Amino acid sequence: MDPLSQGVAGVVAAQQTASRKHLLIASFLGFFAGMSADLDIFIKSSQDPLLSLEFHRQFTHSILFMPFGGLICALFFYYLFLQKKDISFKQAYIYSTLGYATHGLLDACTTYGTQLFWPFTNDRIAWNTISIIDPLFTLPILFLILFAIIKNNKKYSYAALSWVLMYSSLGFIQKDRAIEIGKQLAQSRGHEVINIEAKPSFANIIVWKTIYTTQTHYYIDAVRTGLNTRIIEGVKIKKFNINESFPWLNKKSQQAKDIERFRWFSNGYIAMSQNNPNQIIDIRYSMLPNEGHGLWGIELNPDAGNEVHIKRIFNRRSDMSTYVKLWNMITE
Repeated sequence: MDPLSQGVAGVVAAQQTASRKHLLIASFLGFFAGMSADLDIFIKSSQDPLLSLEFHRQFTHSILFMPFGGLICALFFYYLFLQKKDISFKQAYIYSTLGYATHGLLDACTTYGTQLFWPFTNDRIAWNTISIIDPLFTLPILFLILFAIIKNNKKYSYAALSWVLMYSSLGFIQKDRAIEIGKQLAQSRGHEVINIEAKPSFANIIVWKTIYTTQTHYYIDAVRTGLNTRIIEGVKIKKFNINESFPWLNKKSQQAKDIERFRWFSNGYIAMSQNNPNQIIDIRYSMLPNEGHGLWGIELNPDAGNEVHIKRIFNRRSDMSTYVKLWNMITE
């Protein structure tokens, strides 16, 4: 999720075990420890554009690494800022570890995928219950933890924890509703569904992006799961076939290997770009939930040597009309 959400979630966890005397320090440690797992974004390579995809949300987000991540944070903050304060290293470690532990778990609630069980498996866990940015999740938590600090009263911390649990539970309920509507839509079209997923659209858990898979295509639609449900039909996209799309590609080349790495990252949801015959996109993400153009992807070069990597591409351009359309989907 976004850094602010990660930080405030870390504060909520750290405040639960803090005494009133340590509430401010616990909040400080929880906030920064809660964001620190994303330091893995600095693992990158100018030669290999996909290296950052493989390492982001990998070992730093793993359940196994959480006690060590908390220890690193505690060592850094305690000996740099807190050694002369009225707090023991053990207490600093507890607050840091609780804050750090929320990061991977919160990321797993999003659609991006998190390797929670690394190194035992490299499966990317994605519970698809909350958008990467969701103000309705984050802002109430922010206000409650600030009240807890200002008033020096943990009842606001408990209220913040209750909001986290309640909103997360609502996300699971909404996802199940969207999947059920998606199944009914597929049935009405006479399609035999191999797999179906639902993902929250940008910054809300009311309008969902449903993707169901048949033998040959992906079908992308938007589903509004408010008090009244509504379907906004979307697009049909042909499933990626490497032999059809790139007959010229050497299957032992680095570009062919990079396609499989990108397929793993995208959980198999890849397709050819409609704008460029050499581009493959991740269809899971788009600004509007009934579209499938993809916010990012990879581009192959037919003239590249066998040792050359692919190129990463981004398609994140959007104007105000896009947000107006999304807002209308949410409110109408």
